[in-house]
Formats: sequence, structure tokens, C-alpha cells
Amino acid sequence: MIPILKCPRNVVRSLNGISRNGMSTNQTLPSHARVVICGGGVVGTSLLYHLVHKGIKDVVLLERGKLTCGTTWLAAGCVGVFRNTRTESLLSRYSATLYEKLQTSGHDIEFRKCGSINLAKTADRLHTFQRSETPNSTRGIECAILSPEDCKKKFPLIAVSDIFGGLWIQDDCIVNPRRVVEVLAEQAQKGGGRIIEECIVEEVTTEPVPPARCKVKSVKTSMGQISCDVFVNCSGQWAREVGKRTKPLVRVPVHPCEHSVIITESIGLAPSLPILRDYDGSIYLREWKGGILAGGFEPLAKPVYFSGIPADFKFTRLPEDWDHFQILLKNLIHRVPKAGDAVAVELINAPEAFTPDAKIMLGEASEVKNYFIAAGMNGSGVSLAGGVGKVVAEWIVDGKSEINLWQVDMRRFVGLHSNRHFLRDRVRETVGKQFTLKYPNYGMSAYTTGRKLRTSCLHTRLESAGAVFGEQLGFERALWFDPNSKDTFVEDNVIYGSFGKPFWFNLVKDEYTSCRQGVAVIDMSSFTKIDIKSGGDEALKFLQRLCSNDIDRPVGEVIHTGMHNAIGGYENDCSIVRVEENHFLMICPTSQQTRCKMWLKQHLPPDGSVLFSDVTSLFTAINVVGPHAPQLLQEMTETPLAKTDFPSMTCQSVNIGYASEILAMRLTHTGEDGFVLYCPSEYALHVYDKLMSVGRNYGIRNAGYYAMRTLRIEKFFAFWGQDIDSMATPFECGRDYRVKFDKGDFIGKEALLKQKEVGVQRRFVQFQLENHDIERDPWPWGGESVYRNGKYCGHTTSTAYGFTLEKHVCLGYVFDIDQSTKKLNYLNPDFVMSKNASFEIEIAQRRFPAKASLYPPRLPTFTAEDFMQQFKGSA
Repeated sequence: MIPILKCPRNVVRSLNGISRNGMSTNQTLPSHARVVICGGGVVGTSLLYHLVHKGIKDVVLLERGKLTCGTTWLAAGCVGVFRNTRTESLLSRYSATLYEKLQTSGHDIEFRKCGSINLAKTADRLHTFQRSETPNSTRGIECAILSPEDCKKKFPLIAVSDIFGGLWIQDDCIVNPRRVVEVLAEQAQKGGGRIIEECIVEEVTTEPVPPARCKVKSVKTSMGQISCDVFVNCSGQWAREVGKRTKPLVRVPVHPCEHSVIITESIGLAPSLPILRDYDGSIYLREWKGGILAGGFEPLAKPVYFSGIPADFKFTRLPEDWDHFQILLKNLIHRVPKAGDAVAVELINAPEAFTPDAKIMLGEASEVKNYFIAAGMNGSGVSLAGGVGKVVAEWIVDGKSEINLWQVDMRRFVGLHSNRHFLRDRVRETVGKQFTLKYPNYGMSAYTTGRKLRTSCLHTRLESAGAVFGEQLGFERALWFDPNSKDTFVEDNVIYGSFGKPFWFNLVKDEYTSCRQGVAVIDMSSFTKIDIKSGGDEALKFLQRLCSNDIDRPVGEVIHTGMHNAIGGYENDCSIVRVEENHFLMICPTSQQTRCKMWLKQHLPPDGSVLFSDVTSLFTAINVVGPHAPQLLQEMTETPLAKTDFPSMTCQSVNIGYASEILAMRLTHTGEDGFVLYCPSEYALHVYDKLMSVGRNYGIRNAGYYAMRTLRIEKFFAFWGQDIDSMATPFECGRDYRVKFDKGDFIGKEALLKQKEVGVQRRFVQFQLENHDIERDPWPWGGESVYRNGKYCGHTTSTAYGFTLEKHVCLGYVFDIDQSTKKLNYLNPDFVMSKNASFEIEIAQRRFPAKASLYPPRLPTFTAEDFMQQFKGSA
């Protein structure tokens, strides 16, 4: 057990003040509340405040100690609106607006809009600032690139001889976190919300919701039991432990790490000085009573409380660790030399909760209905709390938020992410990832821990063939193949300066060429596979209700379909094959594993007539892609593979080599001819080895996800989680032809019929960059701003270099903002296709002309003979 120190009250007062101005807490536990919130930090009180402001008066906040006694009381109070994800930027921007509103309305939270400077010590860092300046400006975040001299003018004490420049962020501010909590609590109480301190949540009880779910029923506490409709876990570093106090267990992957800040005596700093962040030095600092308050996110952190958080943890500090803080202190003195002469008042060391991917966690738990989570703020609770409280309140009351929250949705995790040993080791890395440079990764993992955890049966074969692996949901996936690679992890292959032409360009080009002109094999085992069946036609009715396409097709037919929410957005984008009359297999993206199962559970018929199971691990999926795939497979099976016998978008059970009952689907998710073979796992190695052996005569090669990505982007295929999400509809992304309104009722039908009538306010577009030099110019990597006739009109979602088109291809959405009303106009195809429409895409403050289209390009087709002629010629 790590020793802990109780912080003297005078120290608490000196850092964030203690006033409790007019705030009282009710110590009588009511018998019922509509919503119970667990956690009295800045996130919990923000949620309480926003629920009350949405008209929910019957809400109770339970705090195990006193308000802010967890980690809020020692927060630095810096509010940064410039975040790693678009979602978190929007949340932080709202927080800053809320805090300013509280201050100007007479509630003193010691708010100071001082702005901030983010320094760039490398050319790559400055490049990322240049790439992000315009996208952030379009979100209402005022920012500007600074020269080293400009940085020096705004913060005269810093050394600038080794920096390339910086980014100025106008709206960043400083607040007193304790005062924020007090004011939010006071205002919530005035509106009817209740706060009960010294009340420990011992258990969240549930009741069954037939056939396969349960929902929140009540909360058992140290002060008695309270029934409720909704429970929200806002308990910070306790969130995982609180999740375990539920049956079934709710998985909340957070783990505390040490997080230290140093405070110095006054050195004459002005309160108006901006916040300073030196990302490459892993530090941040602000003025504090004329001195410096500085902290950071060290490259290798120290997890704490592996065996549990002490029961008496209240306003608790960890022992000072000057040795561990040394790397940050050294960088602080380097950046602000005068800090070396300052007298340190103290080094404050306290725990802070971090997540496995350094992004916050919001949303409804997949295990229990009406159990919501708002936790894992990764050291940025004050910055994010205002926005988090707002969107979670919207989620609870309205069933959805005004913004897309998939990037921070709880359902992006699976069970392994809550494993205690995994968490302890992973958060050592995630702390430092707050400030590390974000290179384009497309499925690469930013981490070395928790690797080779979920692997397909083919993993060792692919590894020996030179696979360079990324990771998605813990699943190792080959991104490309390099026979000369000495390491299978992408982290060791990233080259600095790779915002331009990447080092894997030619390797992926060769794989792409085999897919387009010959034959290649892609391991797609990580894709989620769900088996759905019933005794009668209940499974069909169930899927017809969920899907917008017509699932009532003959046995053996494959249907691409969306599953939509009430506003017509995509909750799932999948392929469904009718295996038998009342038996279906659903294939959807890897990232959907938790999300799609939750969506299915929510809509199962209550009589238990439909059963579904996750069979992802039962099958190895081998994608045999290319015009020569049918001839290759024909040598290995007696099943006729001519298109007249085995048409596209159909499925048959076939024998491959000595293996039997392989489920073969004639589709490849790339637009090329070929088959995906769903092999029972015990047959996987045999089938793969046979393919590679027989395939030598056809020039077969392994291919990775980068080649597949290029193929689908070049053909204008949208992908869930990147191009389409819960707010994108089929009419917006050009998939309305898959919506069958005449088949009967389905979720989202009413909204889609309305959109069909009134039109859309944004459209999914494919762009081809013009006048772009792939050798010298910066590459588009997604998230770039799009302009029409010089006016901002959208952003890209995914990009790739099209090897057939010999141009960069960008997918994204465009819209038309009415300059007088600031509302979106309805779009017709001419907005994109008109000859008078001139589009540009901005990359790192440079605009490149782009040809826009609503339709896939016409690409040349290749026959097997074409490739064999080329293959023989190069042999």
C-alpha cells in the first residue's frame, strides 16, 4: 500500500480556497429520485447543474466525502479549448463559455481569460498547429500561428532559441476549480437539486428487462437505500470500483496515476500572463500569486492504488516524488530560466484517473440500461466538465446529444480494457500521450502495452511474412507488409516528418496493385460477427424492424444495410447474410463490437424468441481479393465459382482444400471481385497455407488494411466511424438506394421520409486533389477544411492516395451556411456538381484545388489474364 498524507487545511486554502459561500448540503436521503449522481467533483456538479436547468428537479448527488475531496481540489484550474479530438474541443469550448457566463453573472469563480501559448519545439509540431488552426477556427476557437518572437512578446520569460513557433489560443482561461464546484452546486440547489455528502454508494441494484437486459432500480448507500430511474457514475478515480458494485458488473476502464504540480513563491509574474504549454517538454504552467504553478504529463507515469483506493481518501495527497518529477522540472527551468531561481513552496502529488486511450468516457453502459458514465477526464476535468455535464444531461433527458460523441463513447471499449493488470500497465503510457505529437496513424496503435492480446489464428504466419501490425479494440491487424521489417509494431516504424509521403507508400502500392489486378489475401478476422436466429420468423421480423434495407431475401443472399436511430442516423452499418430461413449472420466493423451488441439487446423482443451471440472469435475471415481470386479458389474447391453459379452478394458453404463448411461470401469490401472465407478457426491455418501455396502460380501476396482502405476510398465507399456515424443519414451520404420504404416499418423511417421530402443540409462528397505534388507538398490525412468559391463549406473525413487515379482522394461532407441567419441551407446536387463551383482543400494553411463529385469515379477494370501477362513479364 502506498503511504498517503493528509493535506493541511491551510495548504488547501492556499491553492484553491475554501468558502462554501451560501452552499448547504442536505443530509437526509430521500426514498426516490429520478436521477442519482455519484461523485461530487467538478463533473458531477456540472451534470447536476445542467439536469436542473433542463427541468429535472428530482435529482440527487451523492458524495462519499465532501465536494471536491477527490481530485478537483488540487486541479490547476487551466481551461484549454484546443484538444486532441473534435468532440473534446467542443466540450472544452462550451466549458469556457459557461465559466465566463458564471463570472459575468455575479458568481466569482476567479475567472481570467488570459489565453494560452502552445509551443512548437520541432518542425513537425508546428506543422500540426498549422494543420489544426483552420479546423479549430471553424469551430469558433480563435487561434493564430506565432513566430518565436511573437511567443516571447506574449510571455517574456520564456527561452525561444530552440522553438519553431507557437499557437496562440485566445479563449483559454483560468478558474478556481473549488469555486466552480461551489457555484454550480449552489445554482443547482436553488433549482431543486439535492446534494448529500458523507454518503458512500455501496451497490447499484438492478431489475431484469426481458429478455436479455437489466436496468437501474435503486442505489444502496451508507445512509440507506434510494430508488431511481437513472444512475450516473461521475466518481473519477473511483469509477471502476463503483462499476464493480453493480450486478451485472459495469466495466469502467479507468486507473489512477500520480500527477504532480509545483508551486513557487512570487517571482513577479503578472496575472495577465497566458497559460504556457510546452508539449515537447511535457509541461504546462500558469501564473499563481505572482509565482509559477507548473505540472506536466511525463512520458512514463506511475500508476497508484492497484489494490484499491484507501477507504479514508478525502483531500488526500501522495508523498512528494522529486525524482519522478525531475524530468518535468528540468524542462520547466529550460523553458523558463527564471524558474530556476524561484523558491519552491511545495510539490503537490495527487492521483488522477486516466483511460486506456487517453480520451474521456461518456455514455450509457452496455451492461445496464439507464446506467450512465462520465469519467476518465485524463487530468482535464475542469476544462471538460462544463461540456460533459451539458451533453450527458441531454443524453439522459433527450436520448441524444446535439453533437456527435462517438469519439468519447463508452461503447468503444470491450471487456479487456477493464482488466486491472492491463489498465495498470497501459496508463503508464496514456499519461504522456496527452502531449505527444499525433502523427497520422490509420489504425496504428500509439501504445506498446497490451499488444498481441487479441490475435487471429493467422497472426504468426503474417508476422513471419513481415506484417506491420496496428491494433483496433485490442485486435492485432496487419496494416501492410514489409519483408525487411525487424519489428512487427508500428510504433517502431513511425518516421518523424511523416506528414508528407509516408515510407510505406511503395509497399502499400504493390499490395493495392495485387488486389486490383491479380490476387491478394487480407486477414479480416477482427470484424465483428453476430449470429442471430429464432425458431420461427421472429429473427426476420426483428431485423426488418432494425434495418432500412429489405432483409427478407432468399437464403444465401448478402444484404448491405444500415441500422438507424430515431433521427435516421447510422447506429450500425453492416452486411447480413441469410444463412438459413430463420438464421442470419451479421458482419460489422471491428469498432462496433460493443456498440452493435448493445443496440441489438435494446430492441430484442421481450418474449425471448430471438437469440443472438457474438461469434467473432469462432471464425477466421480470409478476404481473397482480385480478378484472379475465382480461378485460384476454383483449384481448391469443387463448388462452381463462375458468376452465373456464384453471383456477387451471395453466400455458399464450400470446401477449401481438406477443410469443409467454409462460409464463402462473394464480396470483398473493396469493390473488387473476390470472396471472404469465414473459416471455423480450427481450419484457418490449413486454408491460408493452401491459398498461399496454390496461389504462387497466380502471384498471390499478403495485403493489409492500408491497401484495403485505399481501395474503398478510391471507389467512394464510406466507412462507419470515419465517414458515417449516428448523425449521418443515407440521404446525406448517398446510400438512400439501400433504404426500402415499402418493406414496412423500421426505426428511423419517419425521419428519413421527412428528409426525403425536404432535402438534406449536407452531402457526402469525393474530392480529387489537383496541382498537388506528393513528393513535396503536405498530405491530407483527414479533418481538413473544405472551401467552395473561397467560402468554408465542410471538412474531410478520410483520405488516401489513389494509385489508379494517381491523385489524392478525400472523402468528406459539404454544407452551405447562410451568412445572414448562420443556419444551414438545403443542398441540391448542383451545389457540388455545378461548373461554377470551385472547391479547395486546405492542408497546413495551404489550399489545393479539388475536383468534387457525388458519384464514384470510373476506374479501369482488369482481368486475370491482364495481370498474369504482367506477372510473367516481370518474372
